[in-house]
Amino acid sequence: MGREIMKQTTGFKIQAEDRQSWGAITMVWIGAMICVPALMIGGMIGAGLSLESAAIAIIIGYALICILMSFMGMHACDTGLPTAVMAGGALGEMGAKYIISTILTISCVGWFGIQAAVCGSSFSSMVEGMSGFSIPVWLSSVVWGIVMLLTACFRFSGLKWLNKIAVPLLGIVLIYALITNLLSGNGAVLVGYQPAAPMSLVNGISLTVGSFVVAAAISGDYCRFAKNRKDVVKSSVLGVLPAGLIVLMLGGILAICTGSYDISVFLSTAGLPLLGLLALILATWTTNVSNAYSGGLALSVLLGQDEKKSQITTAISGVIGTVLAAVGILNAIQGFLSLLSAIVPALMGVMIADYWLIGKGKIENFKIRKGFYAPGMIAFVIGALIACMTGGTFATIPALSFLNIPFFISSINGIVAALVVYILLTKAFGRQDNP
Repeated sequence: MGREIMKQTTGFKIQAEDRQSWGAITMVWIGAMICVPALMIGGMIGAGLSLESAAIAIIIGYALICILMSFMGMHACDTGLPTAVMAGGALGEMGAKYIISTILTISCVGWFGIQAAVCGSSFSSMVEGMSGFSIPVWLSSVVWGIVMLLTACFRFSGLKWLNKIAVPLLGIVLIYALITNLLSGNGAVLVGYQPAAPMSLVNGISLTVGSFVVAAAISGDYCRFAKNRKDVVKSSVLGVLPAGLIVLMLGGILAICTGSYDISVFLSTAGLPLLGLLALILATWTTNVSNAYSGGLALSVLLGQDEKKSQITTAISGVIGTVLAAVGILNAIQGFLSLLSAIVPALMGVMIADYWLIGKGKIENFKIRKGFYAPGMIAFVIGALIACMTGGTFATIPALSFLNIPFFISSINGIVAALVVYILLTKAFGRQDNP
């Protein structure tokens, strides 16, 4: 009954036949985990921690991510709604539409373009290195942007089939890269390894959390397809923890042994450029499809469209991202995109507080509020500000450097602050539900 009300009031609904097995959702998360940025984060952690400490930091970091994903995913599974719509419960319909949807649209579209540009640049470079044939970077970016976009337009079914093919192949490539690296004699440096520039365990955990916390915030876009809450938890844990540990540790090991975390570079220098190219394309593809899909959902909400129009808005999002990649202006706004990514996690604080703590996790207590809901908006802003203050966001802005107060894990700080402030304000002003 609750899901039908959500359909009538929001225009979004997951039909019974659209529900997916936990295994299908798990594969989507594994595909999202295996990417070059994750290998880079692993390289950074490996450069600052011993292998044992790195593994501990990664496990703790992704355990926190899994907890957040489970709460956000179960909420979405209950309601059948994407993140940008669910946010209307805590921020009000207008807050979700004009604030959250705008942030998610710009962030997802921007990162889609950046990933397409990186893939295009690497593809052109590697093809020229192997064959001597030069492909313009802009053309490679457009081609791969379109390929990724077409997959995203098939919504979850496109993600599911892509990852059924790509994840096993990526798994084989990762294992092969690790074995080749160790057999080449590079593994000797791992014996008794101690980092030259140590970092704290908390910093390692913070890097791990930061690598996937935005994905946790929008995990409802995918977990709404789950059959039940139990499947949400299983897919989140099994899709993130094992793959995340393997990918980040591999990035760390490659960085320690070869000086580069990039698996495609490693395979190319090992005399296997085609395998390196395959790894690069698949890793970017499986991650970037999610950017286009979530960006399309957020844009659909922003434009006042429903589930039926989300394929069109996904296409629009991907086209915009691809054009931006082709003209080469995305590097100029990467700092802005990083800022948006830093403030997104605070959204989870107000949403978890509203649905799970105030609403007791019951769909009958969940309402999309009219207009802007002040307690939610205030709590979100405070949480986002605290995340930026404690995460070094203001360190690069001279005029705001006095606000840089590094502490603990910035995204977790923002989530907890938003959650606490929301509960306090809601209790102070009373919970205002729409009639």
